[in-house]
This record gives sequence, C-alpha cells and structure tokens, in this order.
Amino acid sequence: MAAPALKHWRTTLERVEKFVSPVYFTDCNLRGRLFGDSCPVASLSSFLTPERLAYQEAVQQDFSPAHVGDTFGPTWWTCWFRVELNIPEAWVGQEVHLCWESDGEGLVWRDGEPVQGLTKEGEKTSYVLTDKLGEGDPRSLTLYVEVACNGLLGAGKGSMIAAPDLEKTFRLSRAELAVFHQDVHKLLVDLELLLGIAKGLGEDNQRSFQALYTANQMVNVCDPAQPETYPVAQALASRFFGQCGGESQHTIHAMGHCHIDTAWLWPFKETVRKCARSWVTALRLMEQNAEFIFACSQAQQLEWVKNRYPGLYAQLQEFACRGQFVPVGGTWVEMDGNLPSGEAMVRQFLQGQNFFLQEFGKMCSEFWLPDTFGYSAQLPQIMRGCGITRFLTQKLSWNLVNSFPHHSFFWEGLDGSRVLVHFPPGDSYGMQGSVEEVLKTVTNNRDKGRTNHSAFLFGFGDGGGGPTQTMLDRLKRLGNTDGLPRVQLSSPGQLFKALESDSEQLCTWVGELFLELHNGTYTTHAQIKKGNRECERILHDVELLSSLALARSAQFLYPAAQLQHLWRLLLLNQFHDVVTGSCIQLVAEDAMSHYEDIRSHGNTLLSAAAAALCAGEPGPEGLLIVNTLPWKRTEVLSLPKPGGAHCLALVTVPSMGYASAPTPTLPQPLLPQQPVFVVQETDGSVTLDNGIIRVSLDPTGRLTSLVLVASGRKPVLGQPGTLAVGSEGGLRGSAWFLLQISPNSRLSQEVVLDIGCPYVRFHTEVHWNEAHKFLKVEFPARVRSPQATYEIQFGHLQRPTHYNTSWDWARFEVWAHRWMDLSEHGFGLALLNDSKYGASVQGSVLSLSLLRAPKAPDTTADMGRHEFTYALMPHKGSFQDAGVIPAAYNLNFPLLALPAPGPAPAATWSAFSLSSPAVVLETVKQAETSSQSHTLVLRLYEAHGSHVDCWLHTSLPVQEAVLCDFLERRDPAGHLPLQDARLKLTFSPFQVRSLLLVLQPPPN
Repeated sequence: MAAPALKHWRTTLERVEKFVSPVYFTDCNLRGRLFGDSCPVASLSSFLTPERLAYQEAVQQDFSPAHVGDTFGPTWWTCWFRVELNIPEAWVGQEVHLCWESDGEGLVWRDGEPVQGLTKEGEKTSYVLTDKLGEGDPRSLTLYVEVACNGLLGAGKGSMIAAPDLEKTFRLSRAELAVFHQDVHKLLVDLELLLGIAKGLGEDNQRSFQALYTANQMVNVCDPAQPETYPVAQALASRFFGQCGGESQHTIHAMGHCHIDTAWLWPFKETVRKCARSWVTALRLMEQNAEFIFACSQAQQLEWVKNRYPGLYAQLQEFACRGQFVPVGGTWVEMDGNLPSGEAMVRQFLQGQNFFLQEFGKMCSEFWLPDTFGYSAQLPQIMRGCGITRFLTQKLSWNLVNSFPHHSFFWEGLDGSRVLVHFPPGDSYGMQGSVEEVLKTVTNNRDKGRTNHSAFLFGFGDGGGGPTQTMLDRLKRLGNTDGLPRVQLSSPGQLFKALESDSEQLCTWVGELFLELHNGTYTTHAQIKKGNRECERILHDVELLSSLALARSAQFLYPAAQLQHLWRLLLLNQFHDVVTGSCIQLVAEDAMSHYEDIRSHGNTLLSAAAAALCAGEPGPEGLLIVNTLPWKRTEVLSLPKPGGAHCLALVTVPSMGYASAPTPTLPQPLLPQQPVFVVQETDGSVTLDNGIIRVSLDPTGRLTSLVLVASGRKPVLGQPGTLAVGSEGGLRGSAWFLLQISPNSRLSQEVVLDIGCPYVRFHTEVHWNEAHKFLKVEFPARVRSPQATYEIQFGHLQRPTHYNTSWDWARFEVWAHRWMDLSEHGFGLALLNDSKYGASVQGSVLSLSLLRAPKAPDTTADMGRHEFTYALMPHKGSFQDAGVIPAAYNLNFPLLALPAPGPAPAATWSAFSLSSPAVVLETVKQAETSSQSHTLVLRLYEAHGSHVDCWLHTSLPVQEAVLCDFLERRDPAGHLPLQDARLKLTFSPFQVRSLLLVLQPPPN
C-alpha cells in the first residue's frame, strides 16, 4: 500500500477548482463533459418587430433564414426565431437539450404555449426537450423562441443604471442540440459544495479539511473520460453529505423567489413578458421537484399573466392548489413604503387581497416587500387591518451608515400595532444556494440565541429569472450536513410559524424603519410626485361625491368598475421604482400617461356625480361649490363670469357638502374679517397683511419678515429679482417676482395672502435645465426645538433637528407628506406643500426639496417646466390646536366649483361632520361587495396623537352602522347605535377606524 501523500491546503484547493472550472482545462476536466454529442438545429429563421406580439400573431409573420452569430435589435424590439429540430436516432435513452445563448431574454414556445425562459444572465441556457429520449418519441419538432432586445436588467449604456442604449444590438451565439449528462451535473454540484465548505469553514476547522480531502479523493477516483468511474466518486460525496448535524443546528428555510420590478430599467410592457419567462421556468422546476415551493408577490403581475398567457396562468393556479406556488404580499404591487398616502396603502391591500382571494381561494398572511426605500410607521396598523400579522423585507441591510440591529423582531407602529418581522440574514432576496450564502445566513444573524430559524430566498431577481435546477440541487444536497446549518425547502408560512413558536425572546423596534439610502427618491421626477398627489385627491373627491349621489339619487349608478380601474392605475404607479422616480424615461412617460387618464376620467366622474346631486333641487342655474373635507371652510375662490372672465368671491361651504355659488353680478356681503392690505414702500419693498399674518418682501422678492399679528412674533429671519404687486377687492393680496437661478434655469413666484387665511402661499413656476443640481427652499426660523414634526400616513412623527448620533445624521434628508412643523412651547412655524415629499429641519432651518437633476437612469428627469405651491403658517400654541393639519388639507383639497347642468341647489347641505378636530374623516366610498350597493365605507383616523371620543353626525338615511376592518369585513362585535343621526366613536392615538353605513335606498 502506497504511503499517503502530504496535502498542501492551497494546492489541493486549486486542484479541485481546476477539475470543475468552466474556464480552464475544459478539454479534459469534468466540466467539459457536462454535455456530450451535439448537432446544429435543422433550420433557423427569424423576423424582427418593434411590437410585443402575441404568439398567434407572431407565428403568422414572414420568417427569413437566420444563423448563429447573427445580430438583431435595436433595444426594446423583439426577434422571433423559428427553430426546427431533428434529434439523432443514436441519442435514444439519453437526456436531450436545446442549447441556446443570446444577449436578449428568451422565451421558448412549444405547441402554442410558453414552456421555458432562457437568459444567459439568469443561468438558463438550455431547454430540456426530453429527460430520456424514447423509442417512440418524435424525432422532429418545431419550436419558437421569442427574444426580447434587452438583458435581464435592461440595456444601460456603459453601466447598469445608465440610461438605455437605444442603438444596442444583440447576438445569437449558440443554437444547437446536445446530450446532457445528469451524472456529471450531480458530481459538479457535489464538488462545488465541498469546495464551498472547505473555503467557508476555513483552515482552522476540522470539517473544512474533511470536505477538502473528500473532494480531492473524488478527483483521484474520477476519470472524466470514463463514466464508469463516476459512481465511486458519487459514493464518496454521499458519505460526506450523509453525516448529519446535531439537533441544535440553525434551520434555514429555503424558498424559491423571483423579485420582478414591475418597471425600472425596462417598461411596464416588458415586465409582462419577464413574468411569463420567470414563472414558466419555475413551473418546470415544480414539476420536477415536488418539494420545491415558490413564493410570488404582486397581484398586478398575476393579472397581466392571466390576460396575456391564460394557459400558463391556469397552471399557476393548479400548482397553488398543490401548495407549491404560494402567493404572498397581499398588495397590488410592491409599492414604495414612504410616499403613497395612507388611503392608497390601504387600497394596495384591498385590491391585492381581494384578487388573491378571488383567484387563488385565500388571502395572503404575510406582507412581502423586500426592495423598497423605507417603511412608514403606520404600516403595522395597515397590515393588521388587512388581515396580515407577518412582514418580510431585507432592504435595511442596504443602510449607508448604521447596521440595523435585528433580523427577527416585533415592529410596533405609530398607534402601537405590532407585527412579526423577518429580514433574511443573508441580506439578499436573490441567493443562489452557495455554501457561502448558507454560512452567512447563520453568522450574520443578529438574533442568535433568540430564534433558530431564518429565511433564504433563492433565485435571480430584480429583472426576473428566478431559481434554477442547480440552485435546488445544491440546497437539497445540503439538507442536513454536519458542520452546516440544516437546510429545508420551505414556505413563508412554515418560516413564520417557526418564528412565532420561538418569539418570546424577540426584541421590539418602535416607529419607522428608515432606509439610510436613496434619499433623493423623495424628490426626483417632480411631475410624477405631483401626479401622485393630484390623483390621490381626485379619486378621494370622486368617491365622496359618488357616495353622496348614491345616497341622494335613485337613478345614480356608483361607478365602481371605473373607479377600480383608476385606482389600479394609481397603485401601479406607486410601485417602488416609479413614484420614487428611480426609473428610465419610458417608464416615466407611461406613468404620466396613467395620471392623465386618472385626471381625465376622474373629472368626468366628478361632473356626473355633481349632476346627480343637483337633480330635482330648486334654485337658479349656476355652479355647485363642493367641500370634500370634513370641516366647514370659508375661502377665497376664483369663479367664472359670463364672457370667460373670472372674479374672486369669499364662499362658505359646510363640511363634506355643498353650497351654491354667489351670483357674480350681485354685490358681495360685507367682509366678516379684516380685508387684505397691500403696501408698497418707496424703497420697493412690499407688505401683505390680512390681520392674521403680515408678510414683508424686499424689492428682489426675498421674504424678510413674517409676523403672526396676534403674538407679534417674527418666526422667519430675514436673489435678485423684479417685484410687482396686486390686490383684489380686499380678498387677496399678492406680489410677483422673477429669479434667474442660472444661465439655464429661472423661477417665477407669486406670493399670495387671502382674507382669513392663516398661511401665506408661494405659487411657484420653475423652468429647470440643470445637471446634478438640487433646488431647495429654506426658511431660517426663530424657533428652537430638538425635534421637528412631519406628516406621514394617517398621522405624524418627530425626527431630530440635530446630528448627535449616526442615527440622527443619517436622516439628513427625510420624507414627509403635506406638512412639517417646528415648534417650541407656545409657538411654531409650519411649512405646507401641495406636491413635495423631500424635507429636512437642521437646527432652526426648515428646508423643502423642490427639484433634482440626476442623469441616470433617466437623463431627462425633472428637466422642463414645473408648477407647485408651498406655504408658511406661523402659529400660537401647538400645531394641533392651531389647525396646521386642516390647513394642509385645505391647501391640497381646493374647493370644487362644478357646473350644475340644471338649477344648482339654493340651500347648503352637509353629509358628514365631526365633533372633534382631532379626528379626520379621510374616506367615503361604496363598499366593495356588489351585494352591498347601498352600503358606504367610512375611514377615519385620530390625527393629534390623543385619546378622544368623537361624534360623527350624518344627514344620510342610515339604517345600520357597524365597524369593519380595512378589507371591509364586519366586526361581529362592532355594531354602533345611531342616536339623533349621530354615531359615537372612540379613538386611541393615531388609530384608524373603518365603518360600514347601510343606507335606506333613496325614493324614486
């Protein structure tokens, strides 16, 4: 017997690496034997189209001869290939693949159905024609391969996130038949895993040496040219992997996953095909691996596949019944976690959960949002209201400054609602099943000792692709191997059940989950941000008016189908790479088109609802002035006069109701408040004064003083331009100025102060043409506080104004909705806006981010003309008592002047009012269920951060009132007694409550 040879760690490692290398020695190593005999395809032809054609239309086109090595394009076009195959008789009994490599993303069609995605980047370069060619199997067949002229992650020019290269061409580099050697594949998987264990456990670990010596022995006994030596090598590997770990081993729950951005570096329409390519590949894996479970989110993507690929969709439903295809998330898309309104977030779940229930028989129990730019503190309450108590994400692992301290924990939201959260400790949603990733999942886990279970999401993601058979083979082989954590193919439900059983020791994180990265996404693509805010308002107003029309008119049909379509467009645009502006120009253009559809159809629906509200009411023809907010408002409104001119009028409209417009020819009543005075001094400076606030501007238009008249306090401390002034009948004072920002960009602004208004508005128009610049407005304030308050969904929260710790200064730029406020005891200054989200308060300086000029992935982002309004509101006392919250609502929800087709009602009318200023009635809509056609849903929230009892008064004919959850399911113990047309509701701080009002049908 020969003496054992001495082993050198690095030399032995390199020996095994070269034996499996795809680069070195492939003429004689094991990797070179993965495929055996090969032959070219019998015939190859193609045609090129700028359209994304359906299969039936594509196969009718004229195909021309094509060859391996041909190029095609440009970007976003599609090349269809007809591939005719003749399988050699000699290959009977063997596994036969179509090997296909091109730069574009491919989809194989067979017998009119998609059967396999092909992407070089996603390691899917062959389609299994048969796993064992039978004597009676057909030898000739025709396939079609649909190749998109884009890669897995778009077509960036020079780098991934650069703007697309629209002239890029793509190449077909391989198209042939080949025999696949499954035994070689298994040996390669084993050797790669043994190498991974040796490297991952390191030279100080006994098990590491055992792995390396086993791999070396396999190389010794395995002759790649002699398949009869393979079983001996396989037996060595099986002996190693068959040595089990102990009972205390950490358990990794491996789940197939394929994160597909609904749009990002590619347009929405390409995402539809990405879904088909990715999911049909996952289906093939489910067929071959009964234990494989694939988690899939985003109802919108499933609906696209249902409409475009009905055969594929039916298979997904079948595998869902088997428990292998698992819908997760519960939302319409994986939305941004910061910018959508509270109501829009509720609708993500309402639309998503109803879709999953209807299409797959059950709702999701986990919220799934692995890749968004932060998570609002109101999400726990919204999740729980939608039947969800579990949440999976991993994005906070991207933090630029601080490492988040947990991977499994409870998250407590703004109102105290708690959900169980898990971040996969491997810090990725696109694992590939390597030993390195498995070990990182254990070593990186920040909750060791508290829980012994972790998620492991495997599959190519972002641009789709999903899992591969090789990934599955790795994970199955690692199932229970000494020296490694236990790996089991699992599901989200199994993971969270294990975490819940082990949750007593888990810590709690309170408040928002703030991502310390991508802060520019609060501002980029200002037109998208403006479209989002406007369309949220339009849909709010349409639902309210349509609900009131439903209650008042027997003839009115609530536009449920149209509203669902418009809401789904808005929710689609709230995907985390669209509303944030981190997308390419094509996507931004599609998003703007969606907003235009919502505006156009929304305004038509508003007019129809107003007409129904007016029906049968006495009074002169004219305008209906509608207030869609739950408090009485007296405001200056611009009304049309005969001949096309406009005039200003002071109108008072009750809460969630209407009043008729004053007749322009009649004299206005005496003003109940001090009129607005405009004084221009000899030095050119201007003062606007309405008795509440006094605004002073220097001759260049710079704000030099803002005085709260009742207190005498000047909250604001005081660029060349040209100033002009105006005053209209004491109702409104204004000053205009122009500012040349740079040689390429200019700004014009109208500073407006209305009678009785507690804030001064800055109507702003910017022509912006910059590169890598940021436009902000800043207001240094005479207010001192260590924290500022920012509005979020259904409430507000405080953030520091100092940079004491790394957690503080990492929030140098934060997000907010309609207002922010800096207050000291008894006094403060609020900054309101109608379409902005990026903000900060550093020290005593309030800053609002207006425009950016990034050049990737959209070189045109923010270029051009913009209009927006922000406002300053000094106040006595707290911002709650001073009315900052209703003021910000008023700025964002202007009174509506809607033409009445017949006579406008002479009397004012209010549908709802509230007894407490702390409660906001946010939403009034028809219930989703068709059997509840005369049932309304109301959503209210506590906005001040207080415990409060509130009476809701209604003039509608209510038969029954009952509390419900956000999915509009009745609370069995939630019956509310109606007393004198009033309902009593009790709120805790920032609590959101929904209720169903069953109405008496209106008389015909």
